Amino acid sequence: MMEWTDRHCRFFHRLLTRRALIYTEMVTTSAVLRGDRVRLIGFDPFEHPVAIQLGGSDPRALADCARIAEDFGYDEVNLNVGCPSDRVQEGRFGACLMAEPALVGDCVAAMKAAVRVPVTVKCRLGVDDQDPEDALDAMARAARAAAADALIVHARKAWLQGLSPRQNREVPPLDHARVHRLKASHPDLEVVLNGGIISVEAAAQHLAHVDGAMMGRAAYHEPWRLLAVDALLFGAPAPFASPKAAAEALIPYVEREVARGTRLYAVVRHVLGLFHAVPGARAFRRHLAVEAVKPGAGAEVLRQAVARVQDLSLDSAHTAAA
Repeated sequence: MMEWTDRHCRFFHRLLTRRALIYTEMVTTSAVLRGDRVRLIGFDPFEHPVAIQLGGSDPRALADCARIAEDFGYDEVNLNVGCPSDRVQEGRFGACLMAEPALVGDCVAAMKAAVRVPVTVKCRLGVDDQDPEDALDAMARAARAAAADALIVHARKAWLQGLSPRQNREVPPLDHARVHRLKASHPDLEVVLNGGIISVEAAAQHLAHVDGAMMGRAAYHEPWRLLAVDALLFGAPAPFASPKAAAEALIPYVEREVARGTRLYAVVRHVLGLFHAVPGARAFRRHLAVEAVKPGAGAEVLRQAVARVQDLSLDSAHTAAA
């Protein structure tokens, strides 16, 4: 979710669900240790519960970064062992670490010793010619031995040779059953399923087999789906009765950010899918695409865009988009 789940996106998604755990973009250890930390990993307290995802392979550097993240107030530290980009491979982190489960275990152990918040791992089924049965079991054993608090599994292999990062999100076949089997064989390890979960209802079905479910692209491209999370998965009322009400609730945040010098489109680009298949959705998206990029654009642009959308209840929105 690089360049997607930035702080503006996370604030918006927290408006839609008060209970789900939200993750940052992956941030490398070198960026955290040497970069502008407030800009890179700062977040609004409203985002809680929120986890930071780190990219790295040096146990000491990861421990230092985990300590920094805990001091910033993050609720969880997650180690990325799933990203397949060329830059990640060159830095010896991300999906290439599937071939080094012992190193992953050392990294987790170092972070666990440094912080009190949960430390988790997000991985793939395997990489390249690895057997997903053997590779995933090896990663699970290493994570469990290091006392990782959870293993989050993107239920696809990653092909580091021959496929682009985008292709790696779509071409390798999904194998949810493999993750279900992992949980069955490691009942004492918290296992979370990721990859190809297109709805909250689908996530709920997987919870019969695993401890948690993570939505990525579906939640981003159709964020209206998140309005069902609290009621369906946590037995709590939805924060808003309609997507339109949620969009209106974002306006004070937009006003605050624009006053601080943030470009309007940097915030509203994350809401473009909120009204998918709802009457007025196309006009909403068009207005933001044209007006939000103009110099000096402010919250009034979002107000005008929202006014173009019909105020359907959450149930009606689900029906319209079905």
